[in-house]
Amino acid sequence: MALSWLDRAELLLYGAAFVCGIVSAAALAVAQGEFEGHCILYGEVSYNTTENAFSFSTFSSFSLCYFISVISILIALYCFCILLYWVYVSCIDEVTRGSLWLNISMVISVVILFFLLVCACILRVGMNILCDSITKTKKVQRCPEAETLRWVSPYDGSRFYTNLYSAEAAAWVNLFFWVLVLLLLSVQKKVSGSRPAPFQPLSGSDPEWTTSETDAIIGPYKP
Repeated sequence: MALSWLDRAELLLYGAAFVCGIVSAAALAVAQGEFEGHCILYGEVSYNTTENAFSFSTFSSFSLCYFISVISILIALYCFCILLYWVYVSCIDEVTRGSLWLNISMVISVVILFFLLVCACILRVGMNILCDSITKTKKVQRCPEAETLRWVSPYDGSRFYTNLYSAEAAAWVNLFFWVLVLLLLSVQKKVSGSRPAPFQPLSGSDPEWTTSETDAIIGPYKP
């Protein structure tokens, strides 16, 4: 079937949101892997003068990073399923979404926006606390500079800031894409509401189909 430009724009946004979800989850998972699976968001870093390397005093709960990863993956899977559905629909007869499915899609988009906002804020605040603890050691002036210094084995901090920044940026960009998706759904709902109702022939039970009109055409009915 031929998709309208609104449907095509919506599909492009779903594709972009899918990529953002995968990037956010993957970058955070890599950051955890470099620190033996620990969640370094909200962590406190100290400088080990004996080994001349950074080390962690405390880590945050595993569930914090897992929450962000699970939300990102679930959103990516939802986008992937929507894309598969529309690819399937485009190969068969024309199918249009009714107002009910548009309303359901809008509710899902609002829920996704809420969880994305929570994830993005967790990443932002968690990185700020982590970077503050790093700069307080007086060994670096900026957080990214800590990637060039040693970390206590078996930790590898050569890309910790890059990975966390990528996860956060992907979450904020994903949030922006879903705002656009919600706007497109609102426009589609408005457009579908302004369309004239499809023509339906009158039946015998309709009040418009009166006896006087039939009598004028075929004469009065005589049992």
